[in-house]
Amino acid sequence: MLSNLDYQIFHLINEQASTFTFLNGVMRFFAEDAQYVFALALILYWFSRNKLNRKMVLSAAISANLGMGISFIIGHLMYRDRPFVTHTVIQLIKHPANASFPSDHAIGAFALAVTFWLYGKRFRMFWLAAALLIGFSRIWAGVHYPSDVAAGALVGALCAVSTQFMLLRFKRPQQLADSCLELYEKAEHKIWNKSTKPQSEDA
Repeated sequence: MLSNLDYQIFHLINEQASTFTFLNGVMRFFAEDAQYVFALALILYWFSRNKLNRKMVLSAAISANLGMGISFIIGHLMYRDRPFVTHTVIQLIKHPANASFPSDHAIGAFALAVTFWLYGKRFRMFWLAAALLIGFSRIWAGVHYPSDVAAGALVGALCAVSTQFMLLRFKRPQQLADSCLELYEKAEHKIWNKSTKPQSEDA
């Protein structure tokens, strides 16, 4: 159910796209492409070959996927149309007219940003700010209501906290995560050795 306050806040933010047009390019980037910066960060952290970083990446991936699963269920139980379906809006990006509540972009961004924060990453404030901008830009671009983003941020953050708690406090999940990492690192070590082993010269 869309409240009048939710719509008023949405309208207040969305109409700024016609006032501060010079910001629209930045908002389009955060609304559509900033998620790939988070994906790149996961790849870089993973291939740093640091065990703690790899545990963090595993925790982030579990958190994000858990959040998407929750979003799928909520989207079917509490279906809400996108703002551009039911209202006249300033729509900066193309988007299918699927469920608006909660925001998947906010779930993914906050699941990763909060995981980075919990693991004490040096640039954790940057990642949190990026997640906030992703959520805000989705409202600015006309594809989400404020409550969609707030709910997505809450789901993502809770998934990050609960996943880290599970991996740190419960023995079985710890063992499973460590076993998966160990198997991967063994395979990686074999592949790495084969690729770096000098070939014998022909006689």
